[in-house]
This record gives sequence, C-alpha cells and structure tokens, in this order.
Amino acid sequence: TLGFGMTTPATVAGKVFLIVYGLFGCAGTILFFNLFLERIISLLAFIMKACHERQLRRSGLLPPNFRRGPAMAGVGSLVGWKPSVYHVMLILGIFAITLSCCASAMYTAVEGWNYVDSLYYCFVTFSTIGFGDLVSSQNAAYQNQGLYRFGNFIFILMGVCCIYSLFNVISIVIKQVLNWVLKKFECRCCPKCHKSSARLGRRNAITPGARLRRHNISMDADGQYDSDTEGRRLSGEMISMRELTASNKVSLAILQKQLSETANGYPRNVCINTRQNGFSAGVGALAIMNNRLAETSDSR
Repeated sequence: TLGFGMTTPATVAGKVFLIVYGLFGCAGTILFFNLFLERIISLLAFIMKACHERQLRRSGLLPPNFRRGPAMAGVGSLVGWKPSVYHVMLILGIFAITLSCCASAMYTAVEGWNYVDSLYYCFVTFSTIGFGDLVSSQNAAYQNQGLYRFGNFIFILMGVCCIYSLFNVISIVIKQVLNWVLKKFECRCCPKCHKSSARLGRRNAITPGARLRRHNISMDADGQYDSDTEGRRLSGEMISMRELTASNKVSLAILQKQLSETANGYPRNVCINTRQNGFSAGVGALAIMNNRLAETSDSR
C-alpha cells in the first residue's frame, strides 16, 4: 500500500493481474502486520513483566527464589498483571524513532539527501503514505548495490511493521482519551437533563442497586416495583434476583396460581375445554396462553 507510482503496469493484462494479485496480497500483508503486532506486544509484555518481577524482588514483595509457574497464583501482585498501554506505546515510539534515524543515516549517505529529507522519506514510507516525491533505489548504479537494496528492503519492512503497530496502540490511547473527555463533559449540572432522563425510564425497568437506595420500602409491603424515577437500565448491566422478583410480583403470582391449580386438578372446566379444543394443558405462562386460546376458540 505504499504506491510510490514509479513502476506501474502498462498493459490491460498487467492491470487485471495487479487487481487480482493485490486483492490477496494486501489481505495477506495486513494479516502479517497483525501477527507482527501480536508477537511484538507479547514480547514487550514478557519483558515488562520480568522487569516488574525483578522490581518486586528488590522491594521484598517476592521471595528471592520465586519462579514462574503454579506459585504465581498465590502472589497477589502478579495475578492479572498486564503492561500499561502507555508503556507499550512509549517503547514502540522509541523503537520507531531509532529505526528511522538509522535508516535516514543510510539514505543520506547513499542517496545524497539531507538528513531532514531522509527522515521525511522514512515517515512517508513507513506510514504507507507514499507520496513519491522521494523514492529510494532509483539511480542507475550504486556502490554495493545488492547490499543497499537488501538493507532498504529490511528497513522498509521493519519500519512499516513498527509504525503499523504504533498506530494501532495510539488509536487505543485516543479512544481512551475520548471516552474520558466524554465522561467529563456529561451534563451533570443541568437539572433539566436529569428530569428528561428520568421521564424516559420505563415501568418495571430495574436499575442495579435501586433496592439499596430505597431503605424505607420493604419487599413484602410495596406493590409493583415502579422505577419511573430511576431511569433506564443498560442492556449489559446485571440485576439481582431480589430486584427481578420485586419487579415481576404479578407474573409470579399468576404462575403460582397456575401451578397450584394444575397440581390440585381444578378448575375442571378449563382443562376439559382445553382438551376438547386441542390445546394441551401446560404449566405457568404456557398454561395461561393455552387457556386463553381455549376461551377464544369457544367464543368463536
């Protein structure tokens, strides 16, 4: 995806081949970059975890003969430990800058560019922008041409992989910063927004922890659980069984009544009607639906 434009297909067959080959070639290259990102982050995590363990040993939180393995489960400071995304971004940034400086020194010595132009070329190339105003290895002959082209290939490959990984990590940091900014800019000081959000709350919508905030209302004394002032519950939130039963007392009472009637064998007329109309008897919500279907079928 560099697209310098110095070498392009001229025939129709070459253009068609480029489209077909590029479809799979670009997909395979992106897969290679993703795998490189996974491996480099795994390597960085391993190194940073080893440094973290060494720091814990020096501070006396870990025994000197501590080794990785089943004993790690008993060490609270290492359970679930993960490297910070900012540390990974910093390491990738330092590595990218070092690689660009080394490549720029090579391009300055071989291509005759000044050092700033070489740095500019490295960023444009490694980030796959590919303007094409500066392109390496375009002269007719070079001293040690084979070695230079091999070094150019290695620098471009490693630079693109490193910058691609750095861009992915930066995108994660940008997302975290945007989420933090959005939380800070929430309209908490405006009472109209709170009133409008409270009006949007639907009946029997359970808010986690709402029962704990209403200490003066007991579970046995109140009627249907009305949460008009509590607001909507998010789809990903968990609710407790007490809140669930409090919001569905009527449904639970109907289910209990149906279970009791089914176990005791009455009312007989409903069971007979359901059998005559082809609706099999059921328990709970299924019995309610079957009885309703039986009543409507009799009325017709």
